[in-house]
Amino acid sequence: MSGHYALVEQGASFLRERIGELPDVGIVLGSGLGDFTTGLANAVSTPYTEIPHWPASAVVGHAGTLVIGSIGGRRVAALSGRAHYYEGHSMQVATFGIRVLGLLGVRTLILTNAAGGINLTFKPGTLMVIDDHINLMGSNPLMGTNDDRFGPRFPDMTEAYSKRLRQVADQAARARGLAVAHGVYAAVHGPSYETPAEIRYLRTMGADAVGMSTVPETIVGRHMGMEIAGISCITNPAAGVLPQPLVHDEVMAVARRVRGEFTGLLEAMIERL
Repeated sequence: MSGHYALVEQGASFLRERIGELPDVGIVLGSGLGDFTTGLANAVSTPYTEIPHWPASAVVGHAGTLVIGSIGGRRVAALSGRAHYYEGHSMQVATFGIRVLGLLGVRTLILTNAAGGINLTFKPGTLMVIDDHINLMGSNPLMGTNDDRFGPRFPDMTEAYSKRLRQVADQAARARGLAVAHGVYAAVHGPSYETPAEIRYLRTMGADAVGMSTVPETIVGRHMGMEIAGISCITNPAAGVLPQPLVHDEVMAVARRVRGEFTGLLEAMIERL
């Protein structure tokens, strides 16, 4: 892990020299949600391919760019796209960007994603504040020798998603006239969508939404002492809820349809931090 710390520090050092004022808020933008970055003032945009050791984002709907700018009086680092475990990256590589944000001084992290709706009351376009998660990815980004410079060997996950930030999300939604739901996010490693039997299993476990990201980032963020908020855009009913197959194009279409509401919610949250 000590070698990993050196790689993360190289990425952070490159950005310190480039971006000027350092961010204290980080946002990871899920599939189709990258338009948030257009609202950042005095923005500095850096393709992931230019940042030492930063993994490229190869999924449709992920721009693969780090944008650092200002909004609501805060300096924000927005990751327009993420690396996924299912792309063949190790957990360490998939969470590299979160580690870099931590070394840059980010203390508040907002994670967003497109997710399938398990809760039968959720409709496509529902915005769900994540209250907790279930890690079914079969791995954990903290496996291996712990480097105390990142965080403790056994970080507490009692409040993986900050109660304070969940309240901030509710306040922000009311201020913008938006309806938000709350629920539990289940993370699977994908890339195949789940079967109807797997969705029934997840529903029995207490999951309200399912996706292929976010949880490793939450674990790494908490390991580094960050306060975490998570928001899922429910882009489709999960397998078996409706008698039709799941396709990524429909996921992207719903994300595009609600991106204005989603962006408004993020902006209002940042204003209240």
